[in-house]
Amino acid sequence: MTGEPMQIGEVAARTELPLRTIRQYEDNGLVVPSAASPGGFPLYTDADVSRLMVVRRMKPLGFTLDETRELLTAVDRLAADRPGTNTELDPDERAALTARVRRYEQAAAERVAELRAQLARAEEFADSLRTRLTATPA
Repeated sequence: MTGEPMQIGEVAARTELPLRTIRQYEDNGLVVPSAASPGGFPLYTDADVSRLMVVRRMKPLGFTLDETRELLTAVDRLAADRPGTNTELDPDERAALTARVRRYEQAAAERVAELRAQLARAEEFADSLRTRLTATPA
């Protein structure tokens, strides 16, 4: 754990997510606070914030919470892979998890391309309106 654990308000400020959304993600098992204060309040680490940022970045690309959970699970399992220990993945499972993450990366790239195309069309539309307004006498 790097840095000092944070309360939910600081996490909300850093992630630009409402408290309610962070709690919803907790309820859905997407993030679990890594620590607790002496008073029992949840505390978040930099790793928890990074995890919330993954969720935040996937949402506008149209990924569902279930898809987000699936990706996070695959990434977590790959990150825990330690050869020669009881957390070592067998080669087939490692390959399957890597392929799953790769599919999400490809899906994200496709969705980004779609959003860029939509943005270009929106900008063309706004430009056409500006052109009409400047061509029309006041």
